[in-house]
Formats: sequence, C-alpha cells, structure tokens
Amino acid sequence: MKDYRLEKLADILVNYSTQVKEGDRVAISGEEVSLPFIKAVAKAAIKNGGIVKYFVDIPEIDECIIKEGNEAQLKEPNFRFGECAKSDVWISAWGSDNLKTLASADGERLKKRRLGNSENRKIYNKRSATGELRWCGTQFPANGDAQSANMSLDEYEDFVYKAGFIYENDPVAKWKEMEEFQEKWVKYLDTKKELHIISTNTDIKVNISGRKWINCCGKENFPDGEIFTSPVENDINGYITFSYPAILNGDEFEKVKFTVKNGRIEEIYCENKTALEKLISYIDTDNGSRFFGEVAIGTNYGIDRYTKNILFDEKMGGTMHMAVGAAMEEAGGVNQSAIHWDMINDMTKCGEIYADGELFYKKGKFLNEVLK
Repeated sequence: MKDYRLEKLADILVNYSTQVKEGDRVAISGEEVSLPFIKAVAKAAIKNGGIVKYFVDIPEIDECIIKEGNEAQLKEPNFRFGECAKSDVWISAWGSDNLKTLASADGERLKKRRLGNSENRKIYNKRSATGELRWCGTQFPANGDAQSANMSLDEYEDFVYKAGFIYENDPVAKWKEMEEFQEKWVKYLDTKKELHIISTNTDIKVNISGRKWINCCGKENFPDGEIFTSPVENDINGYITFSYPAILNGDEFEKVKFTVKNGRIEEIYCENKTALEKLISYIDTDNGSRFFGEVAIGTNYGIDRYTKNILFDEKMGGTMHMAVGAAMEEAGGVNQSAIHWDMINDMTKCGEIYADGELFYKKGKFLNEVLK
C-alpha cells in the first residue's frame, strides 16, 4: 500500500528542496531498508525529466571491509559517495535497521576508511558550496532509528513527518515562514565579529568576523531549522561541554568537554573514561579534526526531544551546536578534514549567547527586542 506521506515528502524534496529540472543528473541513495524512499524519489525526479541513478548501501559490506579488509581495501574511496558528489542533484535518506553495525570496529581502521574518502569529500564540499551540487538529506523512518529514539516505528514515523510539516496542507509555506524568521537573525549575525557562548560548564568565545551565516529551511536537510556559520578556525578560546551524547559510527560519548586555545582543541574529556581513547582517536583523524568547522543555533521547536539522530537533534529549538572538522565553504570556512562531527548543547536552562557583547539569545530563545 502506498504511503501518501512518503510520496508527499518525495514531491517536496524534488520540487522545493532541490528543484530538479529536465536533464539534471540526479543521484538517490539510502540503505536497503530505504528502498521505498528511493523508489518514491526516483519516480518524482523522473516525472521532472531528471536522469536518475540510485545507490543502495549495504552496511554489512562496509563492516566487512573495516573489520577484515586489507590496507588497499580500507583506503579505497567510496564509489557511491564519489558518484553522488559529482552529480547535479543528490537526494539521500538516512535510515537503518541497525545503528550499531560499526560500534565494535577498531578506531584506527575506521580512521583509514574515512581518510580514503578525503578527495571525494573535497569534491562534495566544493561543489555544494558553489551550488553546482544541489543536495538534500532526509530521514526514512526505520526500526533501528525508532529503537534508538525509544519509540515504536509508528510513533517514530509520526515524529519524522511532523518535524517536516508533512501533515500540513502546505508544507512548503511552513518552510518559507521559517526562512523568513531565520533571515532576520542571519542578517543580524552577519554584522557581528564574536560570539560568547555561556551555559553549564561552557564559556567559550568564537570569532565569526567576515563569515557568512546560512539560513537552513528545508533545502539541504529535511527536516531543517538552524542557522550556522563556519568560525575563524584559529580564534576560538575557552571551554565547552556538550550536554547531549556525541554519537559517531554507533559510539556514544557522554558529556564531551573540549578546552580550546587559538581554535585548537587542546584538552578532551568525556564522562565514560573507558571511551576516552576512542573519542581522542576520532578527534585526531587528521590535522583539521582538532579544529571547528561550524557553530550553529537550532530553531525547529517542533523537534521537542533528543533522538540520538543528528538530523533532528541539531535542529532542536533551544539548542546550539558546534562541529569539529570540515568547514562549510559557502560560509567562508577553510578548515579541511575527513570528518564533520556535530555536538549539541542544551541552552534552555541557563544558556546565553552574546554577539559583540550584546545578549541576543537566552534560555533557548531569541530575544526579539534586540532586532527592534
């Protein structure tokens, strides 16, 4: 039986998010569990005249390469990522039956696998920054993600589609409303030189001088709801503690704390001491992974819970996040890395953000009077 929600999502991704037109080379990707998504998006793209290629990821093959592969196999670039990065449009679905497939993998072997894709990531970063690649990533509701979020599959489907306004009569109109609200704060922050972020075990100053803030309203992530920039890489000082677990490759790190000097992460801490070595191995992936590529504020107050899924969690209204690793060229960032790892801080209890000394965000809310 057809799921009207999935067809509605596919229509939005093709016609609003990426604006597929006749002759566009359209890449569609997802894990095996996301086949209904791949079919729905392919049909919508073909209707618009897109030239479709689709890629189905099989996590067990990646697991075999990482755990048993030789050096050449580990360092071989990911074909799917490379092909998608070179297309005109890339629409991808996250969704998995098992989020822990790589949780027991050796950190050094994971690093080699990630570094093998460095050139593909550079191509992706460059083409997405210039607009040559129009991309959007979204969530296909799958059992693994539902279980991770402590929901039944039915509950998780409702959560996913509500977060994207799919149940609204006109979802695109809702995204345009969000764009209008966020644009006011993008223009405000584009004139500022420094953020001062204060929260629980957090006091950090971030240079944003000359960098561009980006308004995220369903064009590249879906659902969406954040404003972000790439900070000046060598001018971040202080310490920050992320209140939600930082998750990568199925590994979870509680209460990650970084002490930062001149942009570089100098001290690393997490609550679970036995996980610290693996955390450090991720942060030491390459020269750029000790620096930050992003600072952002979540604006989607319809996402009202932590789900262990970065697509939703980084967008939560009342949070801010920073990402170690690759910067966004469209925001003026130059830091290069094989990783881009977002970590989230709850600001609703005592959080404050100042821009050039002016308080504009307090306890998870923007202070609208600042704009008057």
